[in-house]
Amino acid sequence: MFLDDTARLRAATAFVREHDSATLLPLLLPGLRGPELESVAARCRFAHVGLLLFPSDAQDLRGRLVACGLAPDTPAQPSVVVRARLARRHHRDPAELDVRILRPRVHGPAGERRVVEVFTLPVPAHSDLEPIAAHERAGGHEAHLAFELEHPDPLALHGLCAVLARHGARPDGGGYNPHEDGTVLYFTTPADAACDYRRLELYAPGDHRAALAAHLDGLDGLDERPDSDARSAETLLHLLTGAWTTQALAAFARLRLPEAMEPGAAVGTRELARRTGTHPDSLATLLRYLAMLDVVAEDPEGQDGFRLTPLGVLLLADSPDSMRPLALMYAGPFYRSFAALDHTVRTGRPAFDELFGENHFDHFARDPELADLFDRSMAASSRMFRPLPAHPVITAADQAPAPRTVVDVAGGNGELLGRILTAHPTLRGTLLERPHAVETARRALDAAGCGARCDYRSGDFADVPHGGDVYILSRVLHDWDDDRCREILRHCARAMPAHADLLIVERLLPADGAPSLATAWDLHMMCNVGGRERRADQYARLLADAGLELLDRTPLPLEAHVLHARRAPA
Repeated sequence: MFLDDTARLRAATAFVREHDSATLLPLLLPGLRGPELESVAARCRFAHVGLLLFPSDAQDLRGRLVACGLAPDTPAQPSVVVRARLARRHHRDPAELDVRILRPRVHGPAGERRVVEVFTLPVPAHSDLEPIAAHERAGGHEAHLAFELEHPDPLALHGLCAVLARHGARPDGGGYNPHEDGTVLYFTTPADAACDYRRLELYAPGDHRAALAAHLDGLDGLDERPDSDARSAETLLHLLTGAWTTQALAAFARLRLPEAMEPGAAVGTRELARRTGTHPDSLATLLRYLAMLDVVAEDPEGQDGFRLTPLGVLLLADSPDSMRPLALMYAGPFYRSFAALDHTVRTGRPAFDELFGENHFDHFARDPELADLFDRSMAASSRMFRPLPAHPVITAADQAPAPRTVVDVAGGNGELLGRILTAHPTLRGTLLERPHAVETARRALDAAGCGARCDYRSGDFADVPHGGDVYILSRVLHDWDDDRCREILRHCARAMPAHADLLIVERLLPADGAPSLATAWDLHMMCNVGGRERRADQYARLLADAGLELLDRTPLPLEAHVLHARRAPA
């Protein structure tokens, strides 16, 4: 007799708690040992056991999770890969199969954070899906052990696939899930594997569809290999709907839906519509789309309600480091200018200038509300600044025998300078900005309690104050072409005493062409301001042209870096 869903879930939970990569890999691949085993185990972290359950409804699933000591309110989202596999295996329309995935947390033998990956297909009593449930329980086709790549890159992923194949593992499907931006490669383990789980999963965060295509081409049978044209068409459809995501997030923020919801408890759709003055059915459609993006989560009790997720909390207007202004900016003027991206590509001139008749700095300066939104949108990425007050250059300035001054050039609303002065009470600050931004920064720094230690200068880059000890250019150079960057850096170099340091905060384009936020922002800067992102060596050349020398670089959150430079020796 086959184990029921609760017993299978309990066994999977116990397995996750007892094993680790180094002991589990030799059971799955008996020929893997020695240095090769050590290398694979170092790259692949045992992450979870996966299994497919067939609860009758949400309450039934909740009860089974509780019975196994798992969190019953774990959020769920659509499972693209398993839904497609079930549809192919049972010749069903994927739209008929509401397959969801949830990952309740457990701990490994040394306290490591792991999950049990639970796929669910609701099968009410007497449903025509019962034969599918019986077949899948008997065959355990979706039961698997999963290893996550700690630092995925194309070369490592191809190399691991080759190692697994050499030791008897065979491709068994996979896919890319756009809802969580992750690539999954499935394998069957060799016949002599000393483990009841006969399927192995490699999970790589990010989009690795080149490796996925090579993996799927290795499938033995045609029945399990997705049609290449259909796979490409589905991928392109997901890409084409990116604009819908931008506007859905902005509508969520503009309608003040996050403020009307609660992170810990679901709110009914009709009650939420009453609170926000929206149309209930239309609101439900928006929320279902946002649930697919994990911005909200549906009520686990199966009621008509939604709650905020940690992702959705970031769109609260008053949350720390709120990203609401960024959502409104990207769905507003910058969204409109991207519609004319072809103009930029054709002419080399910013689409924003073509659309609005002037550059974005002048346009925002003439509209106080838009200027305020832009400054707040820049501050929305301030989490990249968090490690900066601990940079050796800043801490050395704080420890100097005489008071030192940090000059923030084009410092916006003072967010970064405020963090530095708050962390280091002996430092003084000088902020250079446009007149309207100076007043905003003055109020913010006064509110932070460090305004008395700060001077304010209204002006342009030609007005960089002389005599500072640390100069900062944070997300400034990417606004401009190379000639203007050289000019800005020369203004800084002329103002800097011989002992002064320059810190530049920017995203860096990867030298190997790997996917990165910098690549996306490179397109954004080109379209909207006529600027660009750069590689580290390109910044080094710009610095050298201005008589400065790049000394080192340090990573920051949100894929940013801080570049440290000084005046070059004579």
